[in-house]
Amino acid sequence: MKKPFGVILISSFMYLSSFVLLSTSIFYDANANEINIAMPFALSRSYDRLFRIVLALATLVMIYGYIRLRKWGFWAMISYSFLFGAISMTLSSTHHQQSFNGNMIWSILVLLYTIHIKEAFFQNKASVM
Repeated sequence: MKKPFGVILISSFMYLSSFVLLSTSIFYDANANEINIAMPFALSRSYDRLFRIVLALATLVMIYGYIRLRKWGFWAMISYSFLFGAISMTLSSTHHQQSFNGNMIWSILVLLYTIHIKEAFFQNKASVM
């Protein structure tokens, strides 16, 4: 089975966001904004830079499994989309910023698409090769 185009598209966007997250961990001033990325996880601003690096690296590992159509990549993407969709929904209701709505919608779309194409992740790989 060919790799679904949506998996390639989602993986590309996630790779780009990981790169942005890594670069902002270097150049971003956590005190410049009232909302930081560590806040939803009950971490102080002092952990924001480290949290960005850890999250970006974890996302890169997850995307590797997702683009390779591994079962663990499927489950990692489901968990990631559900978790960050819920966080974006919570932040959207408290801070009323459009970016949180966009993140929530993206997470829902990725979650629904990934569930829709789950057969690609659970097919017998030995018979394909």
